[in-house]
Amino acid sequence: MLILSRKTGESVIIDGRIVVKIIRTDGDTDKVGIEAPSSIPVHRQEVYEEIQRANREAATRAPHGQIPPLLGPQGKSLLASKPSLPSKPSDAILSAAPSDFSPAANQKHSRTV
Repeated sequence: MLILSRKTGESVIIDGRIVVKIIRTDGDTDKVGIEAPSSIPVHRQEVYEEIQRANREAATRAPHGQIPPLLGPQGKSLLASKPSLPSKPSDAILSAAPSDFSPAANQKHSRTV
C-alpha cells in the first residue's frame, strides 16, 4: 500500500485518469473529492462490499435451469402461450409493415441535438 501525506487542496493522480483531491479536514474526518471517467465505478468501501455480497447472493439464489419464468401484466407467464403464426407469408409482411411512411409520422422520432 502506498501511503502519502496531502494537505487540503492537494491531489493524487492515478493512472493519469483519476484525481483524488483532499477537499477539507475536520478533526478525524477527511473530505475527499474523486474525479474519474464515468466508465470507472467509484464507491465507498462499505457500499462496494454490499454490492459484492448482493451479487454473490443473487448468483447462488437461482441455479441455471431453475430461473423463474418471465411474467407479464397480471403476473401471467410470457412463456406460457405460443405466438400465433400468420396463415400466409404475405400476411406476416403486411402486419409487420408500418402503416404510415409519411415524413410527418417520422418527425416524432427525430430530435435536434
